[in-house]
Amino acid sequence: MKLTPADIAAMLDHSTLQPFLTEEEIRHGCEVALKYHTASVCARPCDVPILAQMLRGSGVKVCTVIGFPHGAHETAIKVAEAELALAEGCEELDMVINIGRMKRGDEDYVRNEIRLISDKAHAAGAIVKVIIETCYLTDEQKKRACELSEEAGADFVKTSTGYGSAGCTIDDLKLMRAAVSAKVRVKGSGGIRDLDTVLAARAAGADRCGVSATEKIMAEAEARYAAGTL
Repeated sequence: MKLTPADIAAMLDHSTLQPFLTEEEIRHGCEVALKYHTASVCARPCDVPILAQMLRGSGVKVCTVIGFPHGAHETAIKVAEAELALAEGCEELDMVINIGRMKRGDEDYVRNEIRLISDKAHAAGAIVKVIIETCYLTDEQKKRACELSEEAGADFVKTSTGYGSAGCTIDDLKLMRAAVSAKVRVKGSGGIRDLDTVLAARAAGADRCGVSATEKIMAEAEARYAAGTL
């Protein structure tokens, strides 16, 4: 089936996570997402009330990050952060695992933290994407992090925060897709700035891509669709 720009937009979590963004820029990000009807806007926790107000009834999901960007918050803080976000209208939570615990092999800790947040989210009708921060893990650790995420009830596994030493790679997306069953989806994030990379991620098994270059990507998608080359 031929791809349309709407298919591309439905893959995009429009990211507004940079620490320097103003309220006006967050609102502009919501307007961009509404224009193209992206899957979500993924914003900083303090911005959830803005998203909840601007996106209400649109079908564009309200998304925020938990334990971002280092994953090293105490579990109780991550859970509290998730609870507040959900109470404020968040529909998707992108949580960062405790990377140091994962590298050390403390799988029970990692699994339990994901489960606690997933249970809170699911009780509120929301979903969880688990950021494993691939740049710091070996391939075996990436595989195990994905498996632990599925065991704990996560809905997605996600490559990166975009604030680590490297971002998304196609090889990592393929590895992650192979590590989980069909009921767990895969999200690429970090350094995805053009349509070709989104299409490559899609071909590798990604269902979502976290991007801040939404306008550029959608302009490329619309131009190619008009030319019959999408």
